[in-house]
Amino acid sequence: MSPAYESGLRNSSLLHSDSFPFSAKLLRSQIIQGVNSDPGRVLMNFRPELRRPIEMQSDVRKLVSSRRRLATSLLFAILYLLQAVPAHAQEGTDTPPLCGDSEPVAQPGDDGTAAATPASAEREATLRTLPRNFLQDQKDLWLFPVKLAQGHHWLPTALIVGGTAALIATDPKTMPHFRQTNAFSGFNSFFSGNTGAGIIAAVPATFYVISLLRKNSRDQSSALLAGEAVADDAVLMVVMKSITRRQRPDEIAVNGNYSDTFFQSHKSFLGTGSSFPSGHAMMSFSVATVFARRYRQHRWVPYVAYGLASVISFSRVTTSAHFPSDVFLGAALGFAIARFDVLRQ
Repeated sequence: MSPAYESGLRNSSLLHSDSFPFSAKLLRSQIIQGVNSDPGRVLMNFRPELRRPIEMQSDVRKLVSSRRRLATSLLFAILYLLQAVPAHAQEGTDTPPLCGDSEPVAQPGDDGTAAATPASAEREATLRTLPRNFLQDQKDLWLFPVKLAQGHHWLPTALIVGGTAALIATDPKTMPHFRQTNAFSGFNSFFSGNTGAGIIAAVPATFYVISLLRKNSRDQSSALLAGEAVADDAVLMVVMKSITRRQRPDEIAVNGNYSDTFFQSHKSFLGTGSSFPSGHAMMSFSVATVFARRYRQHRWVPYVAYGLASVISFSRVTTSAHFPSDVFLGAALGFAIARFDVLRQ
């Protein structure tokens, strides 16, 4: 810095004026001219009013830097715990399950906080306990109206009933489009009713056989719970179909009337040939829910399980076996039975 510049800086009337304590323009010009040559001397020659913003900026940078270091340390600590806890919790006496770790991961509770769910808290099933579990399921299932009368589960029930009612009202307009189009001919040739039923039965059966060969009790229990959910679905499905006796869409002419369909089917005494609700949707979503919940530590399992269940359910509409409302209610009931009846803790 030149002597003439230093003398001018010290004797500047603007810098020592009480009527102009701070000038952003002056601060910027002084930094540009002198900070590269001797920043210490420039800062010392500023009045306290001009030094204060620079000093505050330096303090803020130090504070932010310290907080970043603290946040980074906490992040690494959390990641270490997330890796260490599952490794410590793994069992060493049983064969690893088909879908991975045998211990379920922590799930958030009702208050939003993470709550650890040990394996002993989950409901398990064996061939010996399966009949007792099924009877308990049926008791809880048919006593559900009592819980509603006591003020429980009103919101999900209202959403399911409201969604089903809305779809029933729109079925006469949406179903003719599926009857008159050939866009799903290739899809329907593969996902027929027999194909969907075969997939629903084959998944838990194959899982159970492989788990027997591998001697894994948790996988055996998962397969039995899926079968238990399907049995629960079958009882409710037969009762509802025998009461509603709704015609299937393929029983109606392509350009016919799709409005008056309830209490019109007389195919069988038990109503197994009627449309409301979809049994394929119920059972596919029950099986999907069992595997998605019990192996939810693997992110791909819920996507594959619910994706396959959705495809099977959608095929029931494209093949004109069910109305959209039948499929929606069936999927909702299948999920609810598996999640809150079969898999209760």
